[in-house]
Amino acid sequence: MNLDPEVCERARLARDVRFDGRFFIGVRTTGIYCRPICPVRPPKAENVRFFPSAAAAAEAGFRPCLRCRPEAAPGTPAWRGTAATVSRALRLIAEGALDDGTVEQLAARLGIGPRHLTRLFIRHLGASPRAVGQTRRLLFAKKLIDETGLSLAQVAMASGFGSIRRFNAVFQQVYKATPGALRQAARRRGAAGSPGPLTLRLGFRPPFDWPTIIGYLRTRAIPDVEAVDADRYRRSILLDGRAGRIEVRPVTGRSQLELLVAHPDARALFTIVERVRRLFDLDADPAEITQHLQQDHRLSALVGARPGLRLPGAWDGFELAVRAILGQQVTVKGASTLAGRLAAAYGERLDFGADRDLERLFPTAERLAGADLAEIGLPKARAGAIRALAQAVCDGRVSFDSALGADALARALTQLPGIGGWTAQYVAMRALHEPDAFPADDLGLLRAAENLGLAKSPKELSASAEVWRPWRAYAAIHLWHSEAGKNPRKAGERRRAERETVRGDVLQPHG
Repeated sequence: MNLDPEVCERARLARDVRFDGRFFIGVRTTGIYCRPICPVRPPKAENVRFFPSAAAAAEAGFRPCLRCRPEAAPGTPAWRGTAATVSRALRLIAEGALDDGTVEQLAARLGIGPRHLTRLFIRHLGASPRAVGQTRRLLFAKKLIDETGLSLAQVAMASGFGSIRRFNAVFQQVYKATPGALRQAARRRGAAGSPGPLTLRLGFRPPFDWPTIIGYLRTRAIPDVEAVDADRYRRSILLDGRAGRIEVRPVTGRSQLELLVAHPDARALFTIVERVRRLFDLDADPAEITQHLQQDHRLSALVGARPGLRLPGAWDGFELAVRAILGQQVTVKGASTLAGRLAAAYGERLDFGADRDLERLFPTAERLAGADLAEIGLPKARAGAIRALAQAVCDGRVSFDSALGADALARALTQLPGIGGWTAQYVAMRALHEPDAFPADDLGLLRAAENLGLAKSPKELSASAEVWRPWRAYAAIHLWHSEAGKNPRKAGERRRAERETVRGDVLQPHG
């Protein structure tokens, strides 16, 4: 990944928040690396080096700044479409692939050799896969020390350190202080959290269109599993066989979301944070995406009208795929109703006390593989499609593993009855958070494209969309929203057309 020194220098001197997390600054005179927004007096230009990631700075021998806290920066946008393999590898590392595994095993999951994987990481991140994994663990542990009341033993487990001894040794080596000393310093600043519900703040690059993404999630919330209003998102979760719940809400005046976690196992915390970041697309670089899409004059006005529009992710790939099948040939509201019936009939019942609107877990694949779904009012074909999907997940024929690319997942899904190309692309877009997935045969996309003079058929739309790579998913979101609220056909004609087309759960407020 090549950094332009002149651009980095201007961003450093201006403390430009748009570059936060896009690069890091190593200061030769202090041996410390900082974020571009660090509040300390900027060092002289001849004393700084620029790095594409925190891991690259750490591997060069620099230690994290205690003032600007690199652990609090938005995620490095290395997934930006320049290297799909690196993107998938980063997702696997975030899910703990290197906590107990090796680089060789990680490369095998990606279908390449370990030396090639290392070369890709050096090229795009400036550091090896192992260095990236170690730096992520270290910075996550520092964040937990500063922001939570977790015991240091829980912090060590949550951040993937194999032992307290190793945890202490790494902190002493990197920060020249023990975890305990850093916790005491955080308490003196009034920064450390207190025992009780765990709260973390997750940064992002502005702008961030909270009303649109929360509105999207609210209209598709699964009753008893999710509860969404204008100011917060809540849901039940299941990780490693243990149930919990999360709550996400914006922080007024800051480029952050606040995450509240209630889960009995601290080791699940890293995974929870990474899933929430993908759910709300917190690692996106809106400036880069906007700049690229606005190069096409046909999209320029749409993109400019919605700065900070994000790609909604999904908490769980299987849940999303089931939800997409339920959404075929029905409205968004109808699909949510069916999903709520499914959860009520087959999801595990929970008791969270005051959270009475989070009474269920979404059913597992094992539970649905042999279920008689006709009893909740599902048509025979759609019930069969869900059972086939659940059985394929149980058998390992379908996996929502982050190692997969969109094409591999689409091939696996479209081999099942009742799942076509649209549903497969939609699931890849949200479950794998694939920024270049594009369901070209969606009715809403086609209507929007025709209104803009882009295309009149899926084939024409696919051809027009080539110039939007690697951000076609974001172009799709803008097109869907441009269509929202319009009524280019008579109501009866439109309803008939939609009944005749097997539709997934489209990204349109009107259904």
